[in-house]
Amino acid sequence: MRYTALRQRMAEEFGEIRADTLARDHVLAALGERTVNEALEAGWEPKRVWTVLCDAFEVPPRRR
Repeated sequence: MRYTALRQRMAEEFGEIRADTLARDHVLAALGERTVNEALEAGWEPKRVWTVLCDAFEVPPRRR
């Protein structure tokens, strides 16, 4: 998964404004106490970040 695909999926699942806020402000333990943006900057793969978000927000499997 590419970075742009991650952002698109986040916007589709959470809405554009909330996705932006989640990426910037929401710290996730499963990302090593990082936000989405920080995890990506630290070299995490976008697909892994998406999986962590889906798990944290209980996104149904059909929308993952």
